[in-house]
Amino acid sequence: MATSYIHFTEEQKERANSIDLEYFLQSKGEQLIRSGRDRRLKSDHSITIRGNTWYDHAKEKGGYAIDFVKMFYGLDFPSAVTELIGETGNNLSHRTYEKKEEAPKPFILPPRCATMKRAFAYLTKHRGIDPQVASFFAKEKLVYESEEISKDRTQKYNNLIFVGLDENGVPAHAHKRSIYSQGKKFMQNIEGSNPHHSFHYLGGSNRLYVFEAPIDMLSFITMYKDTNWKTHNYVAMCGTSSMPMTELLDRHDTIDHVVVCTDNDKTGHAVYERFKEMLSERGVASSRITPQTKDFNEDLLSQQANSEPTLTMEMRCV
Repeated sequence: MATSYIHFTEEQKERANSIDLEYFLQSKGEQLIRSGRDRRLKSDHSITIRGNTWYDHAKEKGGYAIDFVKMFYGLDFPSAVTELIGETGNNLSHRTYEKKEEAPKPFILPPRCATMKRAFAYLTKHRGIDPQVASFFAKEKLVYESEEISKDRTQKYNNLIFVGLDENGVPAHAHKRSIYSQGKKFMQNIEGSNPHHSFHYLGGSNRLYVFEAPIDMLSFITMYKDTNWKTHNYVAMCGTSSMPMTELLDRHDTIDHVVVCTDNDKTGHAVYERFKEMLSERGVASSRITPQTKDFNEDLLSQQANSEPTLTMEMRCV
């Protein structure tokens, strides 16, 4: 959509760029999902919003409010500014989407439940994860069941928590997902999580397998559980950001081959192309294993429904 020339003052442009995108998008009917301190677009999980800034993890670019409105709504510069602050020339029809900046919250793991009964049942019965695989990660304290109290303190509820450790083995990231078959399902990164240290396992080989979600990572391992899977390295990005992958490459120079295991959809294909170029620039070899369905959990459940035997061949890349 083209707009005739409108002169905006620097103050008007600065005000447009300072608009809180969460409030703006909600006013437009867009649905947002909590992702740590950020908000993720429900219509495009690769885009996160925080205050007046945005970032597209699939394309690895971002910026401020004006650029977002231009990109997301396909508008030119004058139209984007007008959409944000409702101003044309000297006609000041002021529009506000202001929000006070929240102070950063410290990273705190959700309290642990005394048992892992519900979470274990969710992983093994609903997601098809092999009990030995689930038990291994639980014993490593990388997976556990939380027991949390609602904000009004009237009820307790439980979630599945995937823990990411930093270079010193200290929890620095946590991804939470619901485990109940009834009610609203959700997944989010705990506020204060360091995006460089998402859920991962290091076996010491020269290969790193990269996934979008922890469930996909555990599903893949389940399908190959009778191989030497523990000797390899795995990371679940808990999204599509390259930061967890590059963090491990920076810390472990013995890793010289990355196997990208993103979803079999538009976003997953785009992430692979982006990672391939990025890894080539670093001198790291890359390949891809693509799920036959949308993701590896769907592959696993389909395999189990068809009573196919667990895969026993070596992990091959294509």
